[in-house]
Amino acid sequence: MFDEKDLLLEARHVTRRFSTPSGRELVACNDVNLKLYRGKTLGLVGESGCGKSTFMRFLVWLDRPTEGEILYRGKDITKLKGRQLHDMRQHIQMVFQDPSTSFNPKMKIRDIVCEPLLNYGRIRHSQRDEKARELLEMVELPGDFADRYPHNMSGGQRQRVAIARALALEPEIVVMDEATSALDVSVQETVIELITRLQREKNITIGFICHNLGFIQSFSHQIAVMYLGNIVEVMPGDQLSSLCCHPYSKALLNAVFDTKMDFSRKIEPIKGEPPSPLDVPVGCPFQDRCDQCMPICRERRPVLTEISPGHEVACHRYGEGVSA
Repeated sequence: MFDEKDLLLEARHVTRRFSTPSGRELVACNDVNLKLYRGKTLGLVGESGCGKSTFMRFLVWLDRPTEGEILYRGKDITKLKGRQLHDMRQHIQMVFQDPSTSFNPKMKIRDIVCEPLLNYGRIRHSQRDEKARELLEMVELPGDFADRYPHNMSGGQRQRVAIARALALEPEIVVMDEATSALDVSVQETVIELITRLQREKNITIGFICHNLGFIQSFSHQIAVMYLGNIVEVMPGDQLSSLCCHPYSKALLNAVFDTKMDFSRKIEPIKGEPPSPLDVPVGCPFQDRCDQCMPICRERRPVLTEISPGHEVACHRYGEGVSA
């Protein structure tokens, strides 16, 4: 589906384990294998607590995996320390869900968007005004917003400032953690339009975390579905409706309104509740919520298998060479 020469970052067998006070073990990410390509968006989707944010935090060094490696341009970034880590941070930036919690409320917007550039010696203090105006206009905000404080702006405006700050260092990869979920629906659309325009202009790779499969298909080139720390399906974003075949992926898609506002389609809530991450059943983690569960599903965990170009699924009902 994608040209391998455009491969920018690859996660190989990434696992994250947490020890609990009681001595038990919680596996937040279980043998995750994903690829991010230059200029493309990878949408990582799943219910709250499935491990998607934990995985994306590895990419910006907010956490480290227990096992596995994450290769950026062939170098394992999980092993970086000191100056190497400091220099590498320029290339991978993050936009958080709620910018009001990631901004210093006492700093003006000028200082917020220019702080990364000053930290890396990219500009002098005397150049802040000019650079702040340039960055704000890039995200379609008036340049004079540089004199405002975060609390003087709407949620959508603050998120645009967060995007401007993330792009200030001209990174190759931007991680967006539910970057639109706190915004009104009408504002979400304009922010996504902004993100896709900037991606085309700057050839940025984006990792986008979301819990709404119907929403993310509108702008993702590739979608990975995660359940209880496991990647259960990976597919091209523009073929989601036709390719989607894992029971959990289908359940996610059926649980939201159609993006084309087709209200004639029945919305079906996902059956049951996910088990505790401390008590993931043997075999397929989705077995107790799946109406297609077979005996083998309770005995052996399915592994991701490519069933068509660019489409992988972890389900015992599908095997190599089986059409989706």
